[in-house]
Amino acid sequence: MRKIFISTFLLCAVAASACTNLIAGKKATTDGSVLCTYSADDYGMFIGLCHFPAGKHPKGTMRSIYDWDDNSYHGQIPEAPETYNVIGNINEFQVTIGETTYGGREEMIDTTSMLDYGSLIYLTLQRSKSAREAISVMTNLAETYGFRSSGETFTICDPNEAWIMEMMGKGPGGKGAVWVALRIPDDAICAHANQSRIRKFNQKDKKNVLFSKDCIKFAREKGWFTGKDADFDWCETYAPADFGGRRFCDARVWSFFRRFDKGFDRYLPWAMGKDPNAEPMPLWIIPDHKVSLQEMKDCMRDHYEGTALALDGDMGGGIWEMPYRPTPLSYTVDGKKYFCERPISTQQSAFSYVSQMRSWLPRQIGGVLWFGNDDGNMVAYTPIYCGNTVQPECYNTPGASDVQFSDKNAYWVCNWVSNMVYPRYSQMFPSLKEVRDSLEKSYNEQQKVVEEKALALYKTNEAAAVKYLNDYSNEKAQQMLERWRELAIYLIVKYNDMIIKPEKDGKFELTKTGLGARVKRPGFPENFARRLAKTTGDKFVHPEQ
Repeated sequence: MRKIFISTFLLCAVAASACTNLIAGKKATTDGSVLCTYSADDYGMFIGLCHFPAGKHPKGTMRSIYDWDDNSYHGQIPEAPETYNVIGNINEFQVTIGETTYGGREEMIDTTSMLDYGSLIYLTLQRSKSAREAISVMTNLAETYGFRSSGETFTICDPNEAWIMEMMGKGPGGKGAVWVALRIPDDAICAHANQSRIRKFNQKDKKNVLFSKDCIKFAREKGWFTGKDADFDWCETYAPADFGGRRFCDARVWSFFRRFDKGFDRYLPWAMGKDPNAEPMPLWIIPDHKVSLQEMKDCMRDHYEGTALALDGDMGGGIWEMPYRPTPLSYTVDGKKYFCERPISTQQSAFSYVSQMRSWLPRQIGGVLWFGNDDGNMVAYTPIYCGNTVQPECYNTPGASDVQFSDKNAYWVCNWVSNMVYPRYSQMFPSLKEVRDSLEKSYNEQQKVVEEKALALYKTNEAAAVKYLNDYSNEKAQQMLERWRELAIYLIVKYNDMIIKPEKDGKFELTKTGLGARVKRPGFPENFARRLAKTTGDKFVHPEQ
């Protein structure tokens, strides 16, 4: 298996696409919206909120293709006669597309083809008015110009439908792609996280199941599948789950599902990755309660809390029980290989979002990309409406880059704060969480009022409504940035040198002479003190008991 397949372990540890997508159909949510999420996770990835303006293009106009991961040039294709406005991963028609990479059969990668997964996403967003149309556009582009990435799972949603699609190239010179797309039931939730999730599918359900005409034939020609067509299993044929695919990837799906199914721990053996006879998880489930927008945001902050995979209780989290671990995910001690858990929330997130798509509102009001430029756990998601044409400066900062810090840039300011908090998590995170939750609560409370005003404007002046929402989005993003700068300064003052400065009524306490009040020295948390004493034995036992 290791020789035939790209190691999922490697992909989760170092690849540019070790990401997570969560999905909820419109009848599975509290407000009737379709919800989907994306965390773009990669060390060194510096990326903000992209924008592609709508446009009309004369015949003969060509579009240059640059790789989303490394910016290398792949060639040109004809531009579409008309393209639509795209902000981030949502377009003006509320179509949202995200992805995770699962790798699969190495021999199916065709680096001579033109379209990588990122280029395919953003080309499609500019050319599609619905999720179904997006699937048609994506697959036609891949079949025409080739698909150069390894195996990908795509989330493709609009205000009415949610789809999951898996795609792979045909190897060097094969040109084109094989693929399968399934509509997620409206009352269901689904997820994928760097492991192929589609197994057997109903080939007779033409309404809810789409696939390439050579999806099965191609596998037969390669000798990878010999059974009946009805027994064809995409995952087992093209990308079966090894230990890494289950423990580092599918475990994230398990952690999401178990929040909405009290009996889902029955699939823990699958998530643990060690039992070869464990039952695979279903592709989707019907949740035991409706999913709220805030719950989806909170799910993007998951660290397996309260489960067998929780990242607390061992020395890997350091003194202050950080629920993060350094990568790569494996390490070797005295010739023996060990591993770390890989939760949904991870420090290498470049950006994440929760997309909210609502069919009962005018499209420019109904689509909101709740966006954050860092690990979802460490940011307040700010609203970006799908009709926006101007990005906030903090999400598109001139001069900022992966090696150029800017205090005007959300990626850098948010990372400044989170990298202070990570190593002193239990001590400092409550302060960050208070600010984060306060901001998100204010956005939630303002949303109804803001959208009512936008609706009133929309009735007489559509452009004014769109501009109003654009201005509101940018104002909130910039306010978040300023609040995060204040948070950075607050954290260094309050927790300087591993102490805690006391506060009263929101201000640092002072002595009668105007100096800072005496600091608190919390020392080791009790759990860590016990582990330290056990590890060091009598070495640090105080002689005066």
